Amino acid sequence: MISLIDWVNEAVGRVVSLLAGVFAAIIIYDVFMRYVMLAPTPWAFDVTKMMYGFYFVMLGGYALRHQAHVRVDLLTAQLGPRVRRWVEILGYILFFLPFSIVFTLYSWQFALRALDQGERTYGAVQLPVYPLKLAMGVAATLLLIQGVAELLKLILRTDHLEPLEPLDVH
Repeated sequence: MISLIDWVNEAVGRVVSLLAGVFAAIIIYDVFMRYVMLAPTPWAFDVTKMMYGFYFVMLGGYALRHQAHVRVDLLTAQLGPRVRRWVEILGYILFFLPFSIVFTLYSWQFALRALDQGERTYGAVQLPVYPLKLAMGVAATLLLIQGVAELLKLILRTDHLEPLEPLDVH
């Protein structure tokens, strides 16, 4: 089960990361049209804003899989591997899982209401908002199941394995 969850978040992360090129191309096109052709696009800002939102939320599970979320290691860095592991387990149980469950439930409620209402943006071009809100529900679910996988990795880890090291940000 852990391998399947890891695989799903890895695949989603890799596919979604390809949107960065599309996102950049639209921005470059809009800047060119606005400043060179003096003909701004009425849709580019809204589309890029929605794409960025999609990009941002969909990569949460992928980031957790690669331990890329911001962590405060001031206390845990001083602890031994076994104690650090138990602190991380408790952190997942007490903080991550309750937050993720609430986030997932409310994201799906939010998304389904937007879908039911056919919610759209305001402005010159009225884009549908519900696809982005549905992506929030999917992203919250992916984050939750990746959190469960990470918790299981910590629980099932044997003592002879190396402890998790903090992500090197350099």
